[in-house]
Order: sequence, then C-alpha cells, then structure tokens
Amino acid sequence: MIPISKPFLTKEEAQLAYDTILTGWITQGPRVTEFEEKFATYVGAKYAVAVSNCTTALHLAMIVAGVGSGDEVICPSLSYIATANAIKYVNAIPVFAEIDPVTYNLDALDVERKITKKTKAILLVHQIGMPADIDRFAELAKKYDLKLIEDAACAAGSSYKGKKIGSHSDLVCFSLHPRKVITTGDGGFVTTNREDYYKRIKLLRQHGMSVNDRVRHESNKVIFEDHIEVGYNYRLTDIQASVGIKQLEKLDWIVNERRKIAEKYNDSFKSIPYLRLPLEEKGYFSNYQSYSVYLKDGCPVSRNELMQQMLDLGIATRRGIMTIHRESAYKNECENTSLPVSEDASDNSILLPLYVPMSDTDIDYVIRTFMKLITT
Repeated sequence: MIPISKPFLTKEEAQLAYDTILTGWITQGPRVTEFEEKFATYVGAKYAVAVSNCTTALHLAMIVAGVGSGDEVICPSLSYIATANAIKYVNAIPVFAEIDPVTYNLDALDVERKITKKTKAILLVHQIGMPADIDRFAELAKKYDLKLIEDAACAAGSSYKGKKIGSHSDLVCFSLHPRKVITTGDGGFVTTNREDYYKRIKLLRQHGMSVNDRVRHESNKVIFEDHIEVGYNYRLTDIQASVGIKQLEKLDWIVNERRKIAEKYNDSFKSIPYLRLPLEEKGYFSNYQSYSVYLKDGCPVSRNELMQQMLDLGIATRRGIMTIHRESAYKNECENTSLPVSEDASDNSILLPLYVPMSDTDIDYVIRTFMKLITT
C-alpha cells in the first residue's frame, strides 16, 4: 500500500530524543527554548512560542488578539475543523467565507462582504501549504480595524513574496502533526513580532504561571511562583523539541524534495483537459504539504469511485478538504450557509500521495494508475 503521507523521521531524531530523555529534563526545558529560537530565526519572526499543537496555538492567538464572546471571526469553511473550533473556544462566532477555486484560499471580496460591526478578526488559512495573499488581507484588516491571524498549520517552509510564512503578521500558527511537512509527533508554534503577545502566550501555555519551572530549577534562591491568570496546559515537551530541532534542519531539503514530486505530477497531468492542477503564482512558494487535483466536468469517473479504485490497486488517497459548515458539529447552526464554490472544491478534488522519501517507482505507479483510471 502506498500511503497518502508519512513523516520523514530517521535515527538522528531517535538519538536526540533518547539523549534528551537521559538528561532528566523532559518538558518545557532547554530544548524547547532552543527550538523556539531556531524556529523564529528560520521564519524571520522576532518570537516563537512552542505549544502542544496548532489547535492550541490558534486558541491562544484568539485570546491575545482580544477575540471574545459574541465577536465574529471570518474564516474559510474549506479547512480542517480546528480552524473554526478555535474560534468557538473563546465563545466567538465563525463566519464562513468563500474560497478561490484554484488556490483554495479565502476570497478577499467575499470576506469584505461579510465584515460587520461584530467582526473582530480574519483567520487566514494557507491551505495545504499554498500561501494566501497576505498583503490583501492585511489591507482589509487595517481598513476595518480588525486583527489578522494566520492559520499556517500546513505552511512551514512555504514563502510569500520572498519571505517565509511566519514573518508577515502578528499572530501565525503552525502545526507539527505527522501529516505536516515536519513533525514532533504532535506540536505547534505561534510566531509573532509583538513582545506583549509573546509574553502573554508564554504565560497562558503554562497555567498562567509567573515563573516557569526552568527558572526556579536553575535559581540558587527559593522562588515561589504566582498564577497570574487562568491559563492552560499547552506545553511542548523537550523530547518533542529535540526531534523538532533536527526536523527543522531538514525542512528546506524536505520542501525541495516534495516540490520535485509535485512537478512530476504536474508534468504528467497538465495535458488532461478535465483536471485542474495546483496553481503557484509569481511570488508564492508552496511546500506542497498536500497535492490536490480537481476533477472537472467531463471526467469519466467520479471522485469517490476514483478513490475506491485507487485504494483497490494499493494507493491511498484522501477526499478534498472538508467544508466545516457541512460537518455534524456545525450543520445545524449553518443550515442557511451557502458556499457553492467551497462545496464544489471539496466534493470534486482528490489528494494524491506525496511524502519524502517517495521512490520513483511509487511515484510512477501513482501517475500511471491515476491516468489509466481517469482516461478509460
């Protein structure tokens, strides 16, 4: 079976995790600090705070951005459900906007149409690693005095106008889940250029504790901590951070290898008239966290039939990105929501296997099988 994805982890990561375990300091210690500093440097942000996953990163971003009860946050429905859930965590209201059918990222015109007096923020998703037009949404945020938060769960290693995702906005959230380009098993980051955001996120991720464990441990004086506000247990472990440090060293190489696979897919499928392939416009650089193909009218096989036939032949695929407003958790409150472009993109696209290392034999088999099934 050729999987849809798998993490690229080697003995190097295992050795670093092993070494960290033997130090006796396995959570919220020096390895986490090192990982944070290196991640911030990599993306070009002043600060990075490591957290337990991207969902907790989004939750903390909502809090420090001042999003609260009754506020509206505009986001895509075409995204993983965590995008909207994080808005719900602060008792705010997700307002779903349409996407561009080619990039799968938010449609700025529809976002502007949906801004009201209750709108507090725009949650901009870089879907499956393809950067969104950050400048356009930054202009909207400035025009209407809104917060701009980036959901960059899939976008580590992607770039926009020559700068890495993570450096453009005040709050950018990343995932280190195994389905992502690099992983720590699970984990996430919030990057920011604002010191006040940085300090409060660090506080909130560890129960609002005024002095962290490492400071108390290394002090030659007795220190009693205070808990300044109600916080959360959103910490990353040093074991995970040690894996992440090595993964970060490999990130650019991994992205380059992923792009080579995507180029092979593009070259093979570009002449087929009833397929729409990923579009990477000038100034946009995708890490190809996933490779999505849209099946236009005229394709001789339906998306669902194609997925089953691929699976029968030993190739795992995934449906197009979900639409949150049609998931059971949101269906009732969104019964009047109309997002035909998002629904069409979700229902008629398929994700093909893409991971590193993926052998030429497996790549060729995916290409041959896919083309045979959609051209016969």
